[in-house]
Amino acid sequence: MTDSPTGVDRDPDPRPLRADPPDEGFRTRLWRHGFNLLPAYRGTGARVDHIAADWRYVRIRVPFNWRTRNAVGTIFGGSLYGAIDPVYMTMLKRVLGDDFTVWDKSAAIEFIEPGRDTLYAEFELPAAETDAIREELSPGESTDRTYLVSLVDEAGTVHAACEKTLYVRRDE
Repeated sequence: MTDSPTGVDRDPDPRPLRADPPDEGFRTRLWRHGFNLLPAYRGTGARVDHIAADWRYVRIRVPFNWRTRNAVGTIFGGSLYGAIDPVYMTMLKRVLGDDFTVWDKSAAIEFIEPGRDTLYAEFELPAAETDAIREELSPGESTDRTYLVSLVDEAGTVHAACEKTLYVRRDE
């Protein structure tokens, strides 16, 4: 982390987009289409491109078009944040199952470079992370988990970085 006011690392991992994302299943393909039709998500202008069959990988894209463009000719910050807002919470809830409550607790976004092209974000949830949550929490206990996601262009240039903190509780 840096000394930025939001606490977001100014140099998140700028890696190119995965050319070989994990396979998408029939159910996650349906979820993807449903997610993209949800009015709250549709309003961001973003689209979910891929959901792995096990929900451990999601890729979204925010196109640069008339729906996402702001008054100064770049992608609107609200579209960027709205595009990434529900993803980690949904992934954790799907992977952990009904025995857990998962809520967004806080977020900080840092706009690093104006977006004038389609931007992408890739979300990954390693098995070690969810295994640790299951092992760490007894019924009624909770924890906070923090995740960093970057919005990048096709070349891997980071345009925005968001740090999401999620509240996770094992239900009784």
